Amino acid sequence: MSTNDVRETVKRKYGQAARQITEGKPSCCGSAPESAALDPITSNLYQHHELEGVPAQTLAASLGCGNPTALAELRPGEMVLDLGADGGIDVLLSARRVGPTGKAYGLDMTDEMLALARQNQAKSGVSNVEFLKGEIEQIPLPDQSVDVIISNCVINLSGDKPRVLAEAFRVLRPGGRFAVSDIVVRGSVPAKIKQDMELWAGCVAGALEEGEYRSLLLQAGFHDVRIEPTRIYRAEDAREFLAGSNMDIARIAQEVDGTFMSAFVRAVKPSSPL
Repeated sequence: MSTNDVRETVKRKYGQAARQITEGKPSCCGSAPESAALDPITSNLYQHHELEGVPAQTLAASLGCGNPTALAELRPGEMVLDLGADGGIDVLLSARRVGPTGKAYGLDMTDEMLALARQNQAKSGVSNVEFLKGEIEQIPLPDQSVDVIISNCVINLSGDKPRVLAEAFRVLRPGGRFAVSDIVVRGSVPAKIKQDMELWAGCVAGALEEGEYRSLLLQAGFHDVRIEPTRIYRAEDAREFLAGSNMDIARIAQEVDGTFMSAFVRAVKPSSPL
């Protein structure tokens, strides 16, 4: 599968998700709308106090697998970039944490998601936010322009992950922090899942193996790489996110039991050249 094939599939899938949300039909990461509330990847990621003042539609448009804003230890005055902003929830929460002297950027390639995110920003009244159109493989920001990069279940969707990580390294300032939630694999993934484009867009098939993720971050120039599991998916969870595929779900679910996990992936750009 080519990088362009992956990109177009993801764009179509997430554009459709944004339209469903706008129409009042919640849609999660690979789930049918009617099962979104039970989605094993995207459900129950945020605490109630974090969502005070956040438009309900913003939460409905949260298609992530973690809560990077809670784990990234954002500080007042910092510049934050969210790779793959979806409906903007992590951008809005980041903007609160960095305060009026800081700023949060949200990058997304999908017009429908950007429109939804900007609507949610207007409803929230948060001003220290800017949503940008672009691809995470080619970030439209200057070198060394942000302090922290966050992302929520998006890097796994890219067909060119080394390029994404190289771009993240480029736009981070020396000493800057990479702090993302992502789907990560422990062990091998059945070839049938790797080949299925719809599951790629549903944030399963494109996930990196834990050791490979670590190696790619080191190759990009990062150090102090840490991968911390936040949720490990069992066979019953696999049945949920494989629903609707043309697979032998019972067999595949057992094969991937405990293989996929949501994880918090941290790394640091060196303060000076190593």
